[in-house]
Amino acid sequence: MNYYKNLNPEIKEYFHILSPTIPDWLWDYVNTEEMQRIGKISMNCGADYTNLFQVKYFYSNLAHSIGVALIIWNFTKDKKQTLAGLFHDIATPTFKHCIDFMNGDYLTQESTEDRTRAIIENSTEIMELLKRDGITIEEVEDYKIYPIADNNTPRLASDRFEYNFSAGLTLFPIWNLEEIKEVYSHITILKNEDGQDELGFDDLKTAEFYIHKVSKLWPIWISDKDRTMMQFYADACKMMQEQGELTIDDLYEYSEKEIIDRILHSKNKELIQAFKKFMSLTEVSFHSSFIPDVYCVNVPGKRRYIVPLVKDKDKTLRITSCSEQTKKEIEEYLAIPQHSFTSFDIPMPSVTQKHLIKK
Repeated sequence: MNYYKNLNPEIKEYFHILSPTIPDWLWDYVNTEEMQRIGKISMNCGADYTNLFQVKYFYSNLAHSIGVALIIWNFTKDKKQTLAGLFHDIATPTFKHCIDFMNGDYLTQESTEDRTRAIIENSTEIMELLKRDGITIEEVEDYKIYPIADNNTPRLASDRFEYNFSAGLTLFPIWNLEEIKEVYSHITILKNEDGQDELGFDDLKTAEFYIHKVSKLWPIWISDKDRTMMQFYADACKMMQEQGELTIDDLYEYSEKEIIDRILHSKNKELIQAFKKFMSLTEVSFHSSFIPDVYCVNVPGKRRYIVPLVKDKDKTLRITSCSEQTKKEIEEYLAIPQHSFTSFDIPMPSVTQKHLIKK
């Protein structure tokens, strides 16, 4: 299977911005069955299948993982770190972070990462490739050990960098490829406050431009639409599970379209009706208290944002220490309120109620 050959031309060009040279050995790992599985999972947590968002084109979790790997490779040329980045979402289930919502993990959205080692270890293909390349599973199973790959919010790492680029191409268009290329050309490796390597900017104006752009994207991920959509997918999957029509393992085997088809052929006619209406919705409502008889939830959202390092003359600083404009934009984002109760105009009296009436 030649994954690269069938890619959207814009994604191909984007990949070559992230790394002008893409090593052949990387495609050996990309073309394994376990990595190809996440090619059927959207980075947008199900937004592709509703009218709530107008997604430009399908951008898969596999494309995101390749993008992360290419950023790491471009700056480190380290195969182990690159593979850790490639594998970081190999345990992603159908509908991605919606399943974290199902698990009650709204704020960290990491509850589904536990299977990473098992999936790698149980893959004959991947283990043979690692053996060929002289790499142990311990060196690639957790990308958090490599700060260029991942670190804590709001620092800049390859994972956070990539999804802010790709979401700004596909989910909420704020970029074109030329702008991405220009921003990316000013990225370098700097030392942060803890003496660790961290991606950062070598130019203040470019860093300001970058935050000005992405600060328009961040509110989407805490929006009423996004949080309510994700909880709805979580509840639909939970209901299917409770009815014996879906297992947790199914979420690691079937594509999103296959799971949706199973929901739409459920024995629960009420769920089918609710899901069909959900797919056609364009709006969400918000309230100060719980509203009975419709799909009403109270769930927080994870605030995703970046306060990057900037090389300013002879100093390395957080951008908020050297740009009042950027500091204001970040503070304005952090001050955006999240409505306590949100709802879709969908009768769904049989939904699991545990999270619905939280104070």
